[in-house]
Parts: sequence; C-alpha cells; structure tokens
Amino acid sequence: MPLLLCCDDEQAPAERLLAALQAQGPQGAGPTEQTAWRLAVIERHRFPDGEWRLRLPPALPADVALYRSLHQPNEKLVELLLAAPAARELGARRLWLVAPYLAYMRQDAAFTPGEVVSQRHVGRWLAAAFDGLVTVDPHLHRVATLAEAVPVGQAHALSAAPLLGALVAQRRPGALLLGPDEESAQWVQQAAAAAGLPAAVCRKVRRGDRDVEVQLPALDVRGRAVVILDDMASTGRTVAQAAAALRAAGATSVDVAVTHALFSGDALAVMQAAGVGAVWSTDSVPHASNAVALAPLLAKALGDLGR
Repeated sequence: MPLLLCCDDEQAPAERLLAALQAQGPQGAGPTEQTAWRLAVIERHRFPDGEWRLRLPPALPADVALYRSLHQPNEKLVELLLAAPAARELGARRLWLVAPYLAYMRQDAAFTPGEVVSQRHVGRWLAAAFDGLVTVDPHLHRVATLAEAVPVGQAHALSAAPLLGALVAQRRPGALLLGPDEESAQWVQQAAAAAGLPAAVCRKVRRGDRDVEVQLPALDVRGRAVVILDDMASTGRTVAQAAAALRAAGATSVDVAVTHALFSGDALAVMQAAGVGAVWSTDSVPHASNAVALAPLLAKALGDLGR
C-alpha cells in the first residue's frame, strides 16, 4: 500500500526509524509534518528452498517500528520472527509493529475440543516480540480490546470506518449502510455517525466457511441505494447472501465497502453474481478495489507513539 512519512532520508530525523517489510517497500509521501520517522526498507531474499534472508540497517536507533500488513500471514509471521529480535540486537530498545491488517484474530475461542485458539497464541507471541502495536479494524469479537488479544504495552486499534463512511456519502449520497451480521455493528455505527447516513444490521447464521444464512433487518429497502459495510470480506458468501436478499427486497443498488479486501478465490465473482455493483476498500490489503488510503491515519498514529 502507499504509505506515509518521509521519502527523503537525508532530511528526516534519525532518532526514529520505520523499517518496512513490504515486498516493494512503502511508496509515496504522506503528511511528513506529523511525524519524525525515517523510512527504510528491509532487504528480502528468498533462497531456492524457500527460506528468507533479511537485511536490516546495520545500526538502528532506539525507536524502531516494523511495518508489515499481515494478509496471507504465515510467511510474514516468519519474517517478523526473524526481524524483531534482529532489530533488538542492532540497537532498538523500543520496538513497535505497524500491521494495517492483523491476522489470526478471528479464532478467539475453541468451538470443538482440541481446537487451537490462534488469536491467543499469536497475540502472546507478538506481545513477546514487540513493545507496541498499531493496526486498523482488528477483527475482535469475544474480546473487548486489542490489548486483550495482543497484550503489549501500547495497543492502538485504529478504525477506517469513518473514512469508508465519508467515501460512501460521496459516491452514494443518502445510502443505507448495512452491516451483514451482528459483528459488523461497531464499524457500521462509526461510519454512519461520521457520514450522517442511516444504518442497520443483518443477522447471520454460519454453518461453515462457505455456508451462511443472512436475515435482513425489518426495513423497507424498496427503491433505496444500500451499501454493505464491514471490516473485511474473505470468501464473499456473507456479503453475497445479503446482496441477494436486498435485491429481492427491491433495493435499487447494492455496493460494498470494507476495510480489508481479502477476497479469496472466487469471492468477487460470487458477490457480483448476487447483485453487488461497486466494491470499495482501504489499501490495508493491495487490491483493485482500493479506494481509501490509510497513510494519513497511520501517520498520525506513528506521530503519537511513545507519548
């Protein structure tokens, strides 16, 4: 995703470093007046057997933030496993993780005997490696705060919902914001409050990863533009169920706005077949639907770190 901060290392203060693990590094300039972080890109080389060789700057300042969005997370978690202790060895005394998308937050309980609660274990590992965390719209359901899931000293959960609400108000003035399930209520309410739009939430019954039933709220949607809004879309089945029900109930248009565009497999095709028109997302996960830049939001959070 396009990121932030300083594009001119020679003019940037040296006491704070943002080290990016993105495949091509952060690009573009953001609100540099809000931050005092120098940008560096960690060099990555993949050996023929799949192992990584990473190269950080040889001398690091006391304050370092590692930037890595954690969609398709397994390899990226290994990168963090290597980079975080290396940063400590090279001089970092305070180490933050900036992860616009934070993986492994959905499995927050054991639903069958022996099932691994990945949120708990990944959260504890991240807390052991980092002093603080900045992320955007983490998928928290049965825990109230990010610090419960990732018990670091500073846990900052930012929200892109107001930004998505503003985009919807611009693209579809007066639209109804609709959450596809009860879990989406927190984001729908924030977006609606920020944009001055009406909002409602569906009820979802999940039987499996790709088997869900969505029940619309008791509202008349005939002749209305509706935008389904959520923190993420992965398989697209929940959104598709809601979209099909809305079309059947007489909605004139159904669009989608999400923070994290995971969109695995045939997700987009499934949603479009159900009647979805436009799809808008933030750039937390690179995707053709990206319409909202998170750079200003993240830059402000980085500017506040350590205060």
